[in-house]
Amino acid sequence: MNIGIIIVYLRVIKSKITIMNTGSASKGRGKTGVSAIATVKSSVRPSKLTKFSPAWVVVNSKDAPGYQMEVIDRIRDGVKKADWKQLINNIDSTEKEFENVLPASISSMQKKAVYSKETSERIYEVARLFGLGYDVFDTKEDFKNWLMTPSTSLGDKMPFDLLDSSFGFEMVQNEIIRIQYNVYS
Repeated sequence: MNIGIIIVYLRVIKSKITIMNTGSASKGRGKTGVSAIATVKSSVRPSKLTKFSPAWVVVNSKDAPGYQMEVIDRIRDGVKKADWKQLINNIDSTEKEFENVLPASISSMQKKAVYSKETSERIYEVARLFGLGYDVFDTKEDFKNWLMTPSTSLGDKMPFDLLDSSFGFEMVQNEIIRIQYNVYS
C-alpha cells in the first residue's frame, strides 16, 4: 500500500523562511546572522514523496532501517533534478544557500537532469543530516538557527560552514548526536 504524506509548509508574508535568512546581503561565506521571522500564515499543500528520494530520507529515515542499500543504488544512478528541487522545498531553503556545500556549481546543476555520483552523494548527506537535525531539535527553525550559530565545540565555526566536506558533515553529525544525548564538550 502506498501512503501519501502531507507536508505542511509555512508561508511567511513578504519573506521566505530559509536556512540563511539574513538581515543584510553579504558576499561569500562571511558572518551571517539569522533574522527574526515575521508573521507566519500556514497553508497545507499535499506532496507525494518518491520513496528513497532525498526528501523522503529526511522524513522517513527511522521508518526504513534497511534503506541504505537502495540509497547507494540511487546515488550511483544519480539524483534527479526534480528530487533535488523537492528536497530544497521540503527543508524551506534555496539552491543558492547550498552553492558552497555541493561539489557542482548551481548553474551546472540547472543544466542537468541527473547529477553526478559525487553531487548525488552530497545531496543525500544533506538529507540525512536534516533528518537527524529535525529529530533532535524541537522545531525546524531551531535546527536551522543552530546550523547558523557558531559552535565552540566546532572551533567557533558555524556548523553550516563545515558542510563543504564529508569530514565536516561527520563532525556536524557527531555534534548533533552529542546534543541528542546531552553530551556537551
